Amino acid sequence: MDRRTLAAMIDHTLLRPEATAEDVLALCEEATDLGVAAVCVSPSQLPIIGGLGVGIGIATVIGFPSGAHQPAVKAHEAEVAVDAGATELDMVVNLGLVRSGAWAALVDDIDAVRLAAPAPVVLKVIIESAALDDEEVVECCRAAESAGADYVKTSTGFHPAGGASPGAVALMASVVGGRLGIKASGGIRDAATARTMVDAGATRLGCSASRAILSEV
Repeated sequence: MDRRTLAAMIDHTLLRPEATAEDVLALCEEATDLGVAAVCVSPSQLPIIGGLGVGIGIATVIGFPSGAHQPAVKAHEAEVAVDAGATELDMVVNLGLVRSGAWAALVDDIDAVRLAAPAPVVLKVIIESAALDDEEVVECCRAAESAGADYVKTSTGFHPAGGASPGAVALMASVVGGRLGIKASGGIRDAATARTMVDAGATRLGCSASRAILSEV
């Protein structure tokens, strides 16, 4: 995989709570220089003002990082984010519903955001795969597809259980086939790991160390 192809799969990410507007501007300028797919910032950093090249998506997070929000709150957050210029939303599922096996309620949780932000807004559903068993991962992927999501995503990068793993990516890919994209996120800090995730089935990568990764390609 060449550098340009890998760059076009990356969501260049800055979700540190202490990030400033100046940090976001630097992120956007770097994203433009690298030729990534999108930037991903906290909702409070929207709208993006300056520094971002044409064709680079603007992603933000919904229900982040716990996912333990009422669906109506997530839906409102999604509406506000889209009004502020977001073209992609990475929402966190309610893990309490997952652990309880409340799959219909989980579909409703995701569907609330999808209805609030219909296509062409891109919806990625974060399932925290490292905190789940295989059956839970499978059911989360099915719920995301049922609710009309565009991607399933491994991790927030903030959960103590950890981030992306090749096994989780491969399992997620086996469930959604080529119908949904797969975003691997959390702990991807070098080109070897990025390639491993792509080989496992990832079609998008969430990275904060994008320049370092691409410098190795």
